[in-house]
Amino acid sequence: MEWSDLRIFLMIAREGSLGAAAKQLGQSQPTMGRRLRALEQSLGQTLFQRTGDGFVLTDEGTVVFTHAERMEENAFALERQIGGKDQQLEGLLRISSSDWFGSHLLAPVLAEFAAQNPRVITELLTDARFYSLPRREADVVFRIKPFDEPEVISRRLMSIAYGVYRKTDSGFEPQAGNGQDTPLITMDTAFGGMPDAVWLKRILPKAHIVSRSNNRDVQARMCASGAGLAILPRPLGDAIAAVERIDLGENPPNRETYLGYHRDLKRLNRLRVLVDLVIERLAN
Repeated sequence: MEWSDLRIFLMIAREGSLGAAAKQLGQSQPTMGRRLRALEQSLGQTLFQRTGDGFVLTDEGTVVFTHAERMEENAFALERQIGGKDQQLEGLLRISSSDWFGSHLLAPVLAEFAAQNPRVITELLTDARFYSLPRREADVVFRIKPFDEPEVISRRLMSIAYGVYRKTDSGFEPQAGNGQDTPLITMDTAFGGMPDAVWLKRILPKAHIVSRSNNRDVQARMCASGAGLAILPRPLGDAIAAVERIDLGENPPNRETYLGYHRDLKRLNRLRVLVDLVIERLAN
């Protein structure tokens, strides 16, 4: 088993295809494929499933990936020490979160992390779906649902308050009692069971929906344009001058946010440094 073959394996796992990995390493795609086959033969295992969406790690590939990342980090450390370079972290961290959380809460923390660790590349994936830590779709995941996978180390990060917003100075007030004729901007039907959406139906049962979206920034923009009321996370809504929070006599329910990472990565220095910084800046 050659370390150079493991470097190729790591790049394919991170990029998801031979072509993209070859471009990153400056090698030809046939060479990459040949080296990958050599590695699989030396291990006696198939490391990737070849799918229409690209290369996906098998269970055996996930095990190899974990150990190969540790080897990569040790190789970087050895190069720095022998070469007398600064003791800086290197490598890639793939992070998953919701769109608004990534834009408004994580982005400032990632910028601070980048200034402190310029050789670490952070890749932020904002998506409504849950990325899998066991399948190594991401290294660190932030989400509103607790983690129940036994191989995941997780903790509650913060409680986020929500509020009801309207366009600033619009003078728009929902009719007391049932919200008759009140236009609403809310979550799409796939997320209709979320606590804030259920709360809104109870508070304003006669209101009518004018727009749905699974993107909180889209909801905020619609609200700022005067399309209707929207329930927004307060870190998002309070930062927008074009909207203002109103009192309906009861606050929407808070949402808990959790962070998680695979237990095999707990000794990965760059991950520990990032998690510590996130906790220091955001935890409550």
